[in-house]
Amino acid sequence: MTGFNGTWMTTSESMVYRPVPKCACSTIGQIMFYSDNHDFFDGDIHDAEGGMHKWSFEGSQAAIADNVSAHRSYVFSFVRNPYTRILSAFFDKVCGIQRNGGRYRGDLLPKMRQKYGFEFGPDPETGEFDQIQSFRRFLLFARDTIRFHRPIKPDIHWSPIWTHLVGLVENGGTYDGIFWTEKFNDGMQQVLDAVETPNPIDLSEIPRFNESEGHGPKRAHPVEDYFDDLSMHLVFEIYKRDFELFGYDREDPSNKMPVREIDLDQVHKVLAG
Repeated sequence: MTGFNGTWMTTSESMVYRPVPKCACSTIGQIMFYSDNHDFFDGDIHDAEGGMHKWSFEGSQAAIADNVSAHRSYVFSFVRNPYTRILSAFFDKVCGIQRNGGRYRGDLLPKMRQKYGFEFGPDPETGEFDQIQSFRRFLLFARDTIRFHRPIKPDIHWSPIWTHLVGLVENGGTYDGIFWTEKFNDGMQQVLDAVETPNPIDLSEIPRFNESEGHGPKRAHPVEDYFDDLSMHLVFEIYKRDFELFGYDREDPSNKMPVREIDLDQVHKVLAG
């Protein structure tokens, strides 16, 4: 069964969530966990093997499929500006040392460095690291993975947002809300107002669980400095549908905020094909 791949659901079935990488999924998952268990998961919520339903658990698939197919619960997701999302993926996954102490994807990235010419961090001898040049070269690599599926298939952390959301719609599911990470509290409060949880949630008391924080070097420049005309063209080539569906500004990388509302009917129409 692959229809609702990636989907999470509370054990009480109060809400159903389709995670999108780099879109506050750690915090949202912890809120869901807390709402049923009156405690946060001790660790990265992606490692939790109980306390909530995940499609990756064989024993959860029937419950999720039945719920989503019958639309018994509130179904939601969060999205993020494509410029800041791909930049975050670069610093976290490409430049960062992961929790296992190694590089993301093991020896893959050093091979890609040789082919595309991007660096992961400061030179051990000189201490120099041209973040902007390396990011722009990484962007060519990301584009090739998404458009041509080479030299590897697209990674979930930089694949377009709509590709994460589409499976649920294609298999008969419906989103009740899709919200902007940039207005997280507003969106998450709308979710909580629409559902009944076994344990009450006060968003003002919920910490932010950024499991990728501290993995890599700090971004040294404003977002817009990383994107020249060519890289803006590449970003729009890769994420055209994300810009169109979720209301972000393709013309101004410095503006991370949405410029228009999300039309849920249009999202469903487009994702249903």
